Amino acid sequence: MNLNRSEVTVLDGGMGQELRRRSNRPASPLWSAQVMLDEPDLVVEAHRDFIDAGARVITLNTYSATPQRLARDADPGLLEPLHASALDAARKACEQSGKDVRIAGCLPPLVASYRSEIVPDNAASLRSYRQIVSLQARGVDLFLCETMSVTREARAATIAARESNLPVWVAFTVDDDDGRFLRSGESLTEAAEEIASAGAESILVNCSVPEAVTTAMDVLAKTGVAFGGYANAFASVDALAPGGTVDVLEVRKDLDPVSYAEHGLGWVRLGASIVGGCCEAGPEHIKALTGKLIDAGYVTEQ
Repeated sequence: MNLNRSEVTVLDGGMGQELRRRSNRPASPLWSAQVMLDEPDLVVEAHRDFIDAGARVITLNTYSATPQRLARDADPGLLEPLHASALDAARKACEQSGKDVRIAGCLPPLVASYRSEIVPDNAASLRSYRQIVSLQARGVDLFLCETMSVTREARAATIAARESNLPVWVAFTVDDDDGRFLRSGESLTEAAEEIASAGAESILVNCSVPEAVTTAMDVLAKTGVAFGGYANAFASVDALAPGGTVDVLEVRKDLDPVSYAEHGLGWVRLGASIVGGCCEAGPEHIKALTGKLIDAGYVTEQ
């Protein structure tokens, strides 16, 4: 697939890790959602920095604000206030930037990242995703179902998001050793085909090492759907338990902004039309990625 100028969409980076760097407060199982309660201005600033770095889609800071996680780690009554605060922060950042930026609603794993074995049953998943969609739909331009480790959770998120009549993008997290498979062991090809048939407009891969994302781009290029990717910079995610904090994870030393941007440019050369960053990819990574895409003619400088 040959892309012309300005056909590539640049996403933001890893909001949770970026906020951990900026905050003086201890890590919490709520991750970035805790910041919505304690330091909401940090969220506006981080969104702005990603926009200034070149992101033209930013994602709501609600990744850990699901009914299941709040019931386990905090107060279920915080669901609506957290989502309202995140929408407000994203709107403020877009307005302050003066750029043409879209806001993506966030439909994350309901219980924990990477753990396909503890995904709620299909009916419970659909109920929870519909609840989240109802809180976000009026304030977003599209929905991003991200870090999906198993097809059935992705399907529930996609169905709920499609009911909003907004575009739906779905991002799977894949095996770090073999990007042809989800962390559940399912085939990425089959998962992508099923989710596309459920109404997803684009299929992505996220929160996996860049090398696995590259393998996944080769797979997705053969499915006939629009695709993309955004990687993390963790050495491994195996040590992260449900309800735990990312302090336990080791960060790779070989993925500075320039190195990360080379991976991202490689994904675009494989046909990806949506690229960005996930955990440990900050504004400098997005700036370097945008710069390479501009130099290569895939994005117009704004």
